[in-house]
Amino acid sequence: MNSNTWLVVGLGNPGPGYSRNRHNIGQMVLDDLASRVGGNFKTHKSRAQILEGRLGIGGPRVILAKPLTYMNLSGGPVSALSKFFDIPAGNVVAVHDEIDIPFNTIKLKAGGGEGGHNGLRDMSRALGTKDYLRVRVGVGRPPGRMDTADYVLKDFPSVEAKELPFLIGDAADAVELLLTEGLTAAQQKFHSTGS
Repeated sequence: MNSNTWLVVGLGNPGPGYSRNRHNIGQMVLDDLASRVGGNFKTHKSRAQILEGRLGIGGPRVILAKPLTYMNLSGGPVSALSKFFDIPAGNVVAVHDEIDIPFNTIKLKAGGGEGGHNGLRDMSRALGTKDYLRVRVGVGRPPGRMDTADYVLKDFPSVEAKELPFLIGDAADAVELLLTEGLTAAQQKFHSTGS
């Protein structure tokens, strides 16, 4: 297994109609990371767009991936990439929206449940384990009785949209810190600051 390479997956739905939805925050973060790595995403036979490179000079080797399937079918491309690049589940990082934490908050964890997130559920099924890393980007809970699916498939409202570039940058920083200094260091920074 290639334990020196990381597979960082931005969860979301394909196509321009979904690109600014709450559910696509993971793919927005991947776009930020791509600008740090340098280069462009290319379509891979795994049904994902990928970009290979290093995070920073002498930094870790990463495969950034945006599945081209819908969210609830994310597992197939992730599993195929994990096998293709021989990356163990412990070196897979899912970047995703999280309704159970407030907007503008980032939390990191290894393993655990999926909290009703269909993209994570499909990844766990396809990888055969829940023991991969997660960078959870808070989008907050739906107001009132709004259906969760309707909520995450809406674009960020204008007030949140103004803060979105900062949240995306912070989440990309969290991924970078996770890969360079480890989970505990990333948790200490991002969990204590409330960002």
